[in-house]
Amino acid sequence: MRDSIYLLWINHGLKVMMVMMMFVSWRGVLGLENINPIFFDEGLSHLFGESNLIRSPDDRSVRLLLDKYTGSGFISSNMYQHGFFSSLIKLPGAYTAGLVVAFYTSNGDVFVKNHDELDIEFLGNVEGKPWRFQTNMYGNGSTNRGREERYRLWFDPSKEFHRYSILWNPTKIIFWVDDVPIREIIRKEEMKGDYPQKPMSLYATIWDASSWATSGGKFGVDYAFSPFVSEFKDVALDGCNVSDSFPNNNNNTVGYNYVNCSASDQDLMASDYSTISPKQAAAMRRFRERYMYYSYCYDTVRYAVPPPECVIVTAEKDRFKDTGRLKFGGSHRARKRRKRNRSTPVVSADQ
Repeated sequence: MRDSIYLLWINHGLKVMMVMMMFVSWRGVLGLENINPIFFDEGLSHLFGESNLIRSPDDRSVRLLLDKYTGSGFISSNMYQHGFFSSLIKLPGAYTAGLVVAFYTSNGDVFVKNHDELDIEFLGNVEGKPWRFQTNMYGNGSTNRGREERYRLWFDPSKEFHRYSILWNPTKIIFWVDDVPIREIIRKEEMKGDYPQKPMSLYATIWDASSWATSGGKFGVDYAFSPFVSEFKDVALDGCNVSDSFPNNNNNTVGYNYVNCSASDQDLMASDYSTISPKQAAAMRRFRERYMYYSYCYDTVRYAVPPPECVIVTAEKDRFKDTGRLKFGGSHRARKRRKRNRSTPVVSADQ
């Protein structure tokens, strides 16, 4: 009897150790142990649609709703000169055509004519069709030189939470989905002001973009399915807070004082989420090969000469038309017809 109990205890201990090892491994991929989520009151504020912004009792998560009256959104209480901005996000399900859920950094409310921006925008779809999303970058008001890429996901973002992150430091920008870097922009001298250089705030919003979000506006928001609910939790902000350097009057940069963020920048550049490991680089390559369906770098109709930060990958370029879109539906349709015997995710930094 004692032997049986002892063996059960050992088996239980081994299982616990295995779970702990898996947990530590998962946390270590993106340096998740260095992500410190904040309470809403610690660093976030209501932006618009207050009645449609619902905070959780523990103040760790917030729901943003869109109904026929209004969307909603929140903003960081401070502005940051470079930083890591991250959140677990769950998107609405069922019919979501015309919807945009956005997680982005911007200073458009302050630098009205020459703003900077880094976007992750989720684009809704008709029922039965997957969410898509796009990333973009603007610097110094360069909205006529958009740098968008569009993608599909390898999971259903309405079923469970996934972490989406933006890393912005003096030399590079990285967009992350969970532990996978999906896009890296290395700063080039030729970019000049097109690389974001001024302090930005973090924003999260849900809104009606029926005029363009789904099939170029063919399908709009159907409020019979409202309210549409997106949820954000464990939001993290890590960067150089420069809000005290701005004057108290809103939307006025007169009197802006430069803040030395060199120490904060050094810490940021030394962080795990500023570095892409060989495994993560391979995961990024797999993601871009399988799920990217538009890139401005391959849109020769729009840019006869690719912008200076573009890294032309022959294997990627051969899959795109001159408009930057996939040829013949790309590899996504072909892969659907193939049987998969693997149980591992299609894209993972652990592969």
